[in-house]
Amino acid sequence: MALSPMSACMTKTLHIVGGGMAGSEAAWQAAHMGVNVVIHEMRPKVETFAHRTGNLGEMVCSNSFRSDDDEQNAVGLLHWEMRAANGLIMATADKHRLPAGGALAVDRDPFAESVTQALMDHPNVSVEYGEISELPSDGHWIFATGPLTSTALGAAIQAETGAERLAFFDAIAPIVYSESINMDVAWLQSRYDKGETEEEQKAYLNCPMTKDQYEAFIDALLAADKSEFKEGETAGYFDGCLPIEVMAERGRETLRFGPMKPVGLTNAHKPDDKPYAVVQLRRDNALGTLLNIVGFQTKMKYGAQTEVFKMIPGLEDASFARLGGIHRNTFINSPTLLDDRMRLKSRPNIRFAGQVTGVEGYVESAAMGLLAGRLAAAEILGKPLDTAPLNTAMGALVHHITGGAEAKTFQPMNVNFGLFQPVEGLKGGRRGRKDRYKAYTDRAKVDWQAWLAAQS
Repeated sequence: MALSPMSACMTKTLHIVGGGMAGSEAAWQAAHMGVNVVIHEMRPKVETFAHRTGNLGEMVCSNSFRSDDDEQNAVGLLHWEMRAANGLIMATADKHRLPAGGALAVDRDPFAESVTQALMDHPNVSVEYGEISELPSDGHWIFATGPLTSTALGAAIQAETGAERLAFFDAIAPIVYSESINMDVAWLQSRYDKGETEEEQKAYLNCPMTKDQYEAFIDALLAADKSEFKEGETAGYFDGCLPIEVMAERGRETLRFGPMKPVGLTNAHKPDDKPYAVVQLRRDNALGTLLNIVGFQTKMKYGAQTEVFKMIPGLEDASFARLGGIHRNTFINSPTLLDDRMRLKSRPNIRFAGQVTGVEGYVESAAMGLLAGRLAAAEILGKPLDTAPLNTAMGALVHHITGGAEAKTFQPMNVNFGLFQPVEGLKGGRRGRKDRYKAYTDRAKVDWQAWLAAQS
């Protein structure tokens, strides 16, 4: 039976629906500001297709938080801003970090267990398990239900907003047992040997393909049985997380210029042979016993997956800890529905955060949770807070979803420098990119530190 949010409302308590990246970070931030927080999490009582546990902060697609470069990458800058703001997600990711060649990847199960324990141990945080299926009329609430918002709650949001829910499908990449990989074919190397240590420089396992092998792989991929959509569902994919078969349908060479690009790599077994394409795998746990196939999200049926993926040189005898899958990702039309403080215009006592707002990725979701948590807590404490400065990564992203994006064509967005205001006097184009990105990050760090300092 669904919980009634009305019975739980307390004037000085912040209620957060959803214990994923955004909800966990929002709870942590608000609790540290002195506000009592109740996290409402439907798992494990109500399960989802993608989740395996009832842990808070569980990762379901990848184990990567992407680039950690805070001078030349917008995602890395977002990492920096969250660390500066005492972010739980970043601190926990650093604690459970795995080698990933300059990216920030984590050991996913210990990561989620640590997030859960940190929140359980906080004196201002409590967790209630059960489904919230309606929008409350009073109290302070953050809805961070993510891409797998329940059907009942989705219907309540739709009824309130008067607009159809927007949905696309996130596909999950398969995970392989490392002991089943043929290391006489595969080799360890990060692209361009990126990383400060030997471990970082060998963070990826590479499986090379000749032209004939690649062509046969594409043929099999296109012919494979795929999962069918349910009645009434549409397949509007987010371009940053396309299933590999959808990429292949866009052109036979698409994968070779995407996740299977052969650049920056030298075959350790045959240094003089340049691969036509390369499949990369990345460590998925601290022990290194599990590897996920990078960029290989898929909606192929399970039987077809094992047949097609075993065509990859080095994976002929591969054993899979998890095959790929596909799940619905629900998000609201935030530019029309939310104000600049992430409040629902029709019900200002409710904020939305995370992927349901139309940001894409673990980092972006957690960042929007951080911001929503601080904004809500400040309001409860009677010290209203301005939203994040526009020239920060956090500010650029929240501005995009709450008004900067075109509402008619609104689609989920990763943080990127295209969302930032130009810096005067800097050249455009590829040649000036390095200086331009450094200027963006320098400016952002100053503004972000000033915003944080004003709250202390």
